[in-house]
Amino acid sequence: MQKMKPLIALCSALALLLAGGCATMEGIGKDLEKAGEEIQEASES
Repeated sequence: MQKMKPLIALCSALALLLAGGCATMEGIGKDLEKAGEEIQEASES
């Protein structure tokens, strides 16, 4: 189950990114940064 957490976080982040529909490059950058933070947090726990 430990290996699944980063995968679940990545899938969740991608779903949010797609659902949010970024209109600008700045928005995409912020979403990617947030996704990276979520993955990092999931891998630390």
